[in-house]
This record gives sequence, structure tokens and C-alpha cells, in this order.
Amino acid sequence: MNRKYFFFDIDDTLIVRTGVDKPYVPDSAREAVRQLEARGHFTAIATGRSHAMARHYMDLFGFKNMVHDGGSGITIDGKVLYIEPLNKDHVLALVKECEEKGFAWSLSPDDDDFRVAPSDRFDELTHDTYMPTRTVPGLDPASFPFINKAYVACTEEELPSIEMLKVLPWARYNPEFVYVEPTDKKRGIYKVIEHFGGNLADVVVFGDNKNDLSMFSKEWTSIAMGNAIPALKEKADYVTSRADEDGIWNACRHFGWI
Repeated sequence: MNRKYFFFDIDDTLIVRTGVDKPYVPDSAREAVRQLEARGHFTAIATGRSHAMARHYMDLFGFKNMVHDGGSGITIDGKVLYIEPLNKDHVLALVKECEEKGFAWSLSPDDDDFRVAPSDRFDELTHDTYMPTRTVPGLDPASFPFINKAYVACTEEELPSIEMLKVLPWARYNPEFVYVEPTDKKRGIYKVIEHFGGNLADVVVFGDNKNDLSMFSKEWTSIAMGNAIPALKEKADYVTSRADEDGIWNACRHFGWI
């Protein structure tokens, strides 16, 4: 069998989160990944999270490889090869627009597990616990050499009024704010295959949600979890069982990879 390149989304693919009090990793998923690696296959996480926010999951699963920052960064054998920031001029224009229109904002200027904001207003409006926010009075976004991510507190109804969000990539994971971040995991997968000189036909991706749509391509094998959104199942080559019903293990057995 040719060496395969496996890429796994985290939430509700590798980790069961929905419908449980405490997120957990199915033993069958751990064993499937272990057996894939034992057979010489490449395995990696593919996440929208920044490297700093996802590193914990690499350690949790024992992965050495990762596509992160929404496809704009890759880590191979535990070393970050690159992280491509957002277009700084576009982010500065976004911040200016938010200031003019009264939208609270914050930034992740570097590969850190926190963000920065000019006041407490962003936290007061969002009550977000995913990432801590450090208040920096007089914060000047132009002073940073680059900016990896931005965040804007706005409702779904307010969103169309922010012109720069028609230019920058963004995603919404909760009602209070949007993440201004890369959303093309496929881009990172291309970089990994290029790094190894591999064949795109040997790529296998697993996912469940809308941020996985970009990496479901006809160039390779795309597998949707049983708990995936309908749009992802429609793009999938194969729909396995749910994450909490040994979905990763069952798919790998179905295709004879383990």
C-alpha cells in the first residue's frame, strides 16, 4: 500500500464534545492513529486553531505534525515550518472601520495563546472563555510586524455593515463575535504534500463541520463523520459512523488501512 497522508479535524472528529459534559478522546481513535503510524502512514491534525492554541492537542494525541492557523501554518516533526499572517494593510483597515462604526475588536499579533485589545469592551461584549484577552491601553495595531488573527464583536445582523469582512477571511463559531482568520485547511495540506514530495491522491481527510469544507476535495479521499453537517456529507467520498461511535476506527477498517 502507498504511504497515506491522514489529516484529522479536532472537535467532534478526534475529540467528542457535543452532547457530553466532559470532552474525551475515544480509545478507538487513539488506537486507529497508532496503527496507521505503525504501518508507516503520515498522520497530522488539521485545525483552524493557531499553533499556540492547538499545541496542547498535539501533545494530547502524540502527533508530531499539524496543519494549523486555518491552513496558513504547518508543523512537521514538532517544528513550525511557517505561519503566514493576515494581510496587515487589510487588518489595519478593518480596525479603522471598527473604530469608526463602534465595533469592539481584538488581535492576535503573534503565535500566542492570548489576544490583545485596547480596552475591556471586547471581553464585556463577548464573555469569551476560549482565549484570554490582555488589555493594552493605547494599543497600536500598526506597531506589530504582522498580525495572525483579529476578532470583531458583532451580531449576525450587523455583519454586512463591516465592509472589510468582505475582503478578509472570517468564521463565526458563536453569536457574539467573528474570528478573522484563514479558513482554507486545504492550503496547508498542499504544503505538507509538497514538503514530502507526496501524491495528492494518497491524502485522506476526516472532518465534521463547516470549517472542514475547504479540505474536502475530489483530489483525495474525504471522510465525513456520522455527526457531520449535511453539507460536508454531500462532499464526502465516504460517511463513517459518529465520533462517539468509533467513526475513525470504522472508516480505517472499511478501507483496509489498519
